[in-house]
Amino acid sequence: MLYYAFGMKQVDFENGSIAVNIAQTAFPMFVAQVLNLLYSIVDRIYIGRIPGEGTAALGGIGLCFPVIMLITAFTNLYGSGGAPLFAIARGRKDRKRAEQIINTSFRLEMLTGFALILIFFIFGRPILYLFGASQDSILYALPYLQVYIWGTVFVMIATGMNPFINAQGFPRIGMLTVTIGALSNIILDPVFIFILGMGVRGAALATVISQALSAVFVLRFLFGRRSAAEYRLSLSTHTLLPDPGTSVSIVSLGLSAFVMQFTNGLVTAVCNHVLMGTGGDLYVSVMTIISSLRQVLEVPAFAIVEGASPIISYNYGAEKPQRVRQSIFMMSLVSGIYTLIGWILVETIPVPLLSIFTSDQSLIGAALPSMHLYFFAFVFMALQHSAQTTFKALGKKKKAIFFSLFRKVVIVVPLTILLPGLFGLGLKGVFLAEPISNVIGGTASFTTMLLTVLPELRRMEASRAVRVQP
Repeated sequence: MLYYAFGMKQVDFENGSIAVNIAQTAFPMFVAQVLNLLYSIVDRIYIGRIPGEGTAALGGIGLCFPVIMLITAFTNLYGSGGAPLFAIARGRKDRKRAEQIINTSFRLEMLTGFALILIFFIFGRPILYLFGASQDSILYALPYLQVYIWGTVFVMIATGMNPFINAQGFPRIGMLTVTIGALSNIILDPVFIFILGMGVRGAALATVISQALSAVFVLRFLFGRRSAAEYRLSLSTHTLLPDPGTSVSIVSLGLSAFVMQFTNGLVTAVCNHVLMGTGGDLYVSVMTIISSLRQVLEVPAFAIVEGASPIISYNYGAEKPQRVRQSIFMMSLVSGIYTLIGWILVETIPVPLLSIFTSDQSLIGAALPSMHLYFFAFVFMALQHSAQTTFKALGKKKKAIFFSLFRKVVIVVPLTILLPGLFGLGLKGVFLAEPISNVIGGTASFTTMLLTVLPELRRMEASRAVRVQP
């Protein structure tokens, strides 16, 4: 069977080197994140090269980003909310609680997926106009969205349940579930877009089919009696509906990840509106490729923090504060080094990076100055990601939610609206909002994490020392 051919070694979060544990978890997550990103990135690469209409089509697809981000936000609400609680329960050896969490999360993913399909099917057109679509761009945005939404349940299952595979110590299997879908998308995209002449509809259809394949693989692992999963999904009568109490716990913790993704969609929608009024369709396309590049560059950073997250949660549940502290330090150091390297790449080879998404030289020329502004404080994202991951992994829901809202809603959105009209900045103001928010939000969240989490870990260590004294 494919599972066994790929390798089923389980990572032991409780023992061994922290650096090795994070590497064992983060590397498969890095590959999975890269491949997961290919679902949308490959669409943009191919769409940007449709003869005669690539730039316009790319701008139209960019208008669908807020919808896609909203779907991902609900996926993270249950996956990122449930997986840390699941890992903490697993660290405490509370099997009943762990099974209740994984099954409740699955039910929530399914119910929400079907609800979102209905909403976007009925209100897709007005939602796109709300997000800044013009009479020209709607011709590309609406056909893409009308096909894409039918894969919503598949996205919810494949992306939302993968964290529970990783939280059980099987990151390679988590990587494989994404690999299957991403490779399928790479193969199907050119067939549907160019060979069959389906254009943007073909790109969306390729994505839906690929997501379905990933979802099937996830379900086979989590339901299969012969799989190595330590905790499996159940369809017994008492778990057909989500448990209310557990649902509240999952949603309350997952709100931080939801807010982060939801506000990303909000920021994209606001940017599109402002750019449409100040620069037109061309600068919506500029923001589309710059946002796409940011997603590519953020992948290793996300892999590092997400690789550390289950280790932090498990050892927190097992009351091993020293390992929690070591995990936080290693995560912050490595992600900081990486984001510095990412910024250097943007400054030294900007044209090759932009050329990944378009061959239109006028679009690249317009994007270059905006790109340098947008990525100016990229290194501060490491502080934001490390702090947010720590709060989420430890179940600190209030702090996680607050700092998700603080950076995007309190800082980015107002600055995106206000800066273009200040000091003659114009279009530059839209692209300056991101680095300013990185500096303020990243510094504030990381400082708060150090001042609140480290003292708690010291108290836990002292309490544990007292209990083990003879």
